[in-house]
Amino acid sequence: MRYGRLADLVRLAMQMQGRADGLSLDDIGETFEVSRRTAERMRDAIRDAFPQTEELVEPGGRKRWRLPPGAAGRLADPNVDDIAALHRGAELARQSGDLVTADHLDALSDRLRARLSAPKRARLEPDIAALLEADGVALRPGPRERIPDETLNMLREAILAGAWITVDHRARATGLLSRNARLGPLAMLLGEGRQYLVAFSDYAQDVRLFALAGFERIELTADIFQRPTDFNLGAWMQRSFGIWQEDVYDVVWRFTPEAAPDARLYLFHPTQVMTDEPDGSLTVSFRAGGLREMCWHLFRWGNQVEILSPSELRSAMVTQVDEARRRYL
Repeated sequence: MRYGRLADLVRLAMQMQGRADGLSLDDIGETFEVSRRTAERMRDAIRDAFPQTEELVEPGGRKRWRLPPGAAGRLADPNVDDIAALHRGAELARQSGDLVTADHLDALSDRLRARLSAPKRARLEPDIAALLEADGVALRPGPRERIPDETLNMLREAILAGAWITVDHRARATGLLSRNARLGPLAMLLGEGRQYLVAFSDYAQDVRLFALAGFERIELTADIFQRPTDFNLGAWMQRSFGIWQEDVYDVVWRFTPEAAPDARLYLFHPTQVMTDEPDGSLTVSFRAGGLREMCWHLFRWGNQVEILSPSELRSAMVTQVDEARRRYL
């Protein structure tokens, strides 16, 4: 069967070669968002192009297909977009302070580039530089914390192993050092600015945030940490505007008609609802905690946004503005 989407067929061949258990028709349909009949046509096109395609039958009778190693030949060679994507990911990881991931991505990029011919490698560097500059990655400014590689490596190992850790950690707000705190690490929140570990505190018997920069000692234990069955990181994070877990409020902001076009481009919160008003202004509403971080974000909009609710957020914003005025007057 002839199938016109060559790029999809090449990608399918790569996946069939890259997975030891092969792909089923359901896998093909889900990955490429096509009907079962189209998935069959794609599979047939691969079998026509690669007679060495292997057919596997699962115990229940469902069939899967795979390509043996090396079958795709030079089709597996990376292109400039592939290498640029790895460079982009490495640069973003580096800017967020995740130097370990950045180093891994750089190493993977080097291995892929080693597969290329010399002329193609020679053309690669200026193309990558142009793509990164177009994305704004290479020139992206902004402060960020530098987290030691050992800290990231130890925490990653603990998360993957599902192990309790004992730590000495200095609280950012008070500067107090907690010794031998017992934590069950769940995830790391990496990005611009401050970075945190989400962990279950044995002392508090609840999930808490711990600044990565505050870890002065981390030790893995032999004890298995059982992740709370009812904990969902996405749902937990949605309770707040940023990273602080506070009481949840019904939040409503109104952006002026001048600021509305820009505001429509933002995802302020996963639960947000945007309403276009008759005068051209934009109302944004959502439920979340983290009033201080909301104030920090709203500062950048200046007088182009009004806080309609809650009153606690209005009061917090007034306090922040007054403190800033006293600093500079």
